[in-house]
Amino acid sequence: MIHRFAYPAVVNPDENDTVFIIFPDVPEAMTNGRNAAEALDYAVDALTVALSLYIDDDRDIPRPSRPKRGQPIVAVEPLAAVKLAIYQAMREAGITQAALAARMKVNKKIVQRILDLDHQSTIEQLENALAALGKELVIEVRDAA
Repeated sequence: MIHRFAYPAVVNPDENDTVFIIFPDVPEAMTNGRNAAEALDYAVDALTVALSLYIDDDRDIPRPSRPKRGQPIVAVEPLAAVKLAIYQAMREAGITQAALAARMKVNKKIVQRILDLDHQSTIEQLENALAALGKELVIEVRDAA
């Protein structure tokens, strides 16, 4: 199963005896590390920062492509994923931050914080934003494969 904000990464050694990671679906996201494990750890932050640029630039969040066999997948943290889903739902519905704030009966600054991937919004705030968009948050826990 492909998660909505989990993207295939391309891992390549570079000329500095490090490993370089890029994301074909999010070309703004790139990072490196001393080895693949370290680079993949850094890749979560690189991906999150790049996706926050899409919000800042008022662009659609790219959809992840299907990974090739054995290709690593990097997912944003769950809180950031919910925020990205709220942002994308707003875009799809043509709803501005001001309009969402009015629907939620909150100050526009609250919506700005909800869309800030670095801000620690509460689950309640995120659920309220989703409800104002006609959506609901569903969390599922599965056995690891």
